[in-house]
Amino acid sequence: MTAQPIHPHESEQRVPRNADGIAAALDGPRRMEFYRELLAAAPEEAEGVLRHWWCEAMLDTDPNGDLLVAAAIDGTLPITSMADAVRRRREAGLPVE
Repeated sequence: MTAQPIHPHESEQRVPRNADGIAAALDGPRRMEFYRELLAAAPEEAEGVLRHWWCEAMLDTDPNGDLLVAAAIDGTLPITSMADAVRRRREAGLPVE
């Protein structure tokens, strides 16, 4: 038996991981909120702001985003432990803070 990811990895990211890509994926009011946060952030905070808003932009552009939000609100969204999430990030070479 094999497990398949909920969302297969796309060869190209829906939202580029930079300020321009994030801003382009957000609607007007949310784009302004993103820019306000980014411009107000100290240099050591800017990466965290970009990471947060990239996640928001990915959810906003996900074709199943409404279903994910509804499942989260209903309490039916599949969950994982923090230890598993950290392990998967490390295995993927992603930052763990």
